[in-house]
Amino acid sequence: MTTTAITTRPSATSDTDFQTGRSNWLNGAWVFTAFVAGCLAACLTGCQWASSGQNAQGARLYEQGQYSAAMQEFQKAIASDPANPDSYYNLAAAVHQQAKQRQDPESYKQAEALYNQCLDHNPNHVECHRGLAVLLVDTGRPDRAFALLKNWAARNPNYSEPRIETARLYEEHGEPQTALKYLEDAVQLDANNPRAWLALGRLRESMGDPTQALQNYQRALAINGAQPLVAERVAALSRQINSAQDAALSQAGTRMATTPDFSTQRY
Repeated sequence: MTTTAITTRPSATSDTDFQTGRSNWLNGAWVFTAFVAGCLAACLTGCQWASSGQNAQGARLYEQGQYSAAMQEFQKAIASDPANPDSYYNLAAAVHQQAKQRQDPESYKQAEALYNQCLDHNPNHVECHRGLAVLLVDTGRPDRAFALLKNWAARNPNYSEPRIETARLYEEHGEPQTALKYLEDAVQLDANNPRAWLALGRLRESMGDPTQALQNYQRALAINGAQPLVAERVAALSRQINSAQDAALSQAGTRMATTPDFSTQRY
């Protein structure tokens, strides 16, 4: 952690025996304090590494559908680093999945509490807001889901992520025009957010606007080139648009080549 403090030593302020002795005591106390701080830093770093590894192992188990084993790893991660919001989110997501499988009200309550613990540690945790909003919808409280995301946006007027997630929820509830408004606000707030451009492109494609969708996908790809699925979508839409343009030109050319049937009758 802060290794610079180890090299900083207080200097004596006077040549008197008392003050020199006090200075020596301060130096000794500083060395002890620095030693304790170094141990704490090493422990904290070790705890964070342990938590990270446990979260990674839990995620692998979760992807394999081994939810109980995944939950055990996420619980270990919380024990290793109780301040890590990702651990609470991961455990919440696993318990939430289990609740949906079993339709278990107690598991839903546990997942909701864990999502809220995650937000206590990181009030802007994007995935946790999404997970909690979905849970609220799953448990018949869509109004609270929308309120959750809108309040998050209100607390962060210059942050685009709440608007992306609010748009997603509106789209899932059959209101694409409202979703479009939120996504347009998101890219205005942060023109360098690839998630916002990607979401906007996907929505516009679903609304039957491939040309504008292509531009949005291209913008997302320009910001973050490491998106192979987006690159595939750009290529596919480019082919689709070019084929449509070629077909339109071909039809126009055929009409132009047709000999007009001029009448020879005089007026």
